[in-house]
Amino acid sequence: MKEVLKNYSGILLLLVGITVGSIIGIVAPQIVEYIKPLGDIFLNLLFVSVVPLVFFAVSNSIASLEQESKFGKILLVMSFTFLFFILIAAIFTIGAVYLFPVSSISGSTELITEASKEENWGDRIVSFFTVGEFTELFSRKNMLALLIFAFLTGFAARKSGENGKPFRVFIASGYEVMKELLLMIMKIAPIGLGAYFAYQVATLGPQLFGFYAKPLGLYYVAGIIYFFVFFTLYAFMANGQTGIKSFWKNAILPTLTALSTCSSFATMPTNLVAASKIGIPSSIANLVIPIGTTLHKNGSSMSSIIKIYVAFQIIGRDFFEPSNLLLALGITVFVSIVAGGIPNGGYIGEMLMISVYSLPQEAIPAVIIIGTLVDPLATVLNAVGDIVAAMFVNRFVKV
Repeated sequence: MKEVLKNYSGILLLLVGITVGSIIGIVAPQIVEYIKPLGDIFLNLLFVSVVPLVFFAVSNSIASLEQESKFGKILLVMSFTFLFFILIAAIFTIGAVYLFPVSSISGSTELITEASKEENWGDRIVSFFTVGEFTELFSRKNMLALLIFAFLTGFAARKSGENGKPFRVFIASGYEVMKELLLMIMKIAPIGLGAYFAYQVATLGPQLFGFYAKPLGLYYVAGIIYFFVFFTLYAFMANGQTGIKSFWKNAILPTLTALSTCSSFATMPTNLVAASKIGIPSSIANLVIPIGTTLHKNGSSMSSIIKIYVAFQIIGRDFFEPSNLLLALGITVFVSIVAGGIPNGGYIGEMLMISVYSLPQEAIPAVIIIGTLVDPLATVLNAVGDIVAAMFVNRFVKV
């Protein structure tokens, strides 16, 4: 019994923190603003630690790969896995809205101002992939640019041969140091996540019973089914019955972290720990999970379909017309890549959807509200999906 408590003490403490936070958010919402700073402090510590971890993890993983062929194969299998999972999630959601249609709803015009800022699309695309200053790389707002820079740095370290050996030792050491730092920060997770969860329950909870109850209910039911059924199927495909057992045994902490923070980015440390316990080689996990945090989003794929469907219902257009469905799948893949691994990071994707479909202004509030309210489950599907993706890649690439 002592051994069980020792092994699961972190999860139990986290559950206690989240439970206490939820109760406070329900029964005493007036004090939430006083305890929310505790959650903000924890998340800020997590964010500033994860950024260098991403750089060291990706660059070290690439630099330490000994065989060129293995590196290329990992990237190829990873890309196929991400695309496969995203499309399966989208197609499953299309089936759900077809079988359980939502009646037309009207958008609320008061909840949307900050998400629709004008920005040149050319500048936006450039900012996805690059930044103008070196210091801007180390910001969670520029995750894709950081991943590309870390990728190139690791590749350059490999190419530099013997002269680059001290640098390769440095990034390997940096990765170990940042891992330990994150483990230290996670010690205060029960307090920080509890405070943040109290805030979420107090602010988002009441909205779940408004105009958007039916599409939200559809998303949450479909999302929960996808979480348990498809992740179990993917784990089985990766490693049979052993894969299922090891995945669900180690997916609890990442799930709770994602649910509490609504951030794939903040869940990455627990994902890396879970991958290690599952037995995924670090050369695979340190590529798939950090890159997956930005480029692989099952939950965003499902929410994109729901939001497009609801927008079509508002304006009275046929979502199930073949050309609209194909365009929806294309947008969903792009949105799933664009949406950043930070809370409410899907606004850019939502505005892209409105722009591509040339939808009227009244559709914007609906997709923003739905995007906000599905964020907790979407983040769970996004973040935890990276673990099962790493298992899947490991199935086909042995290092």
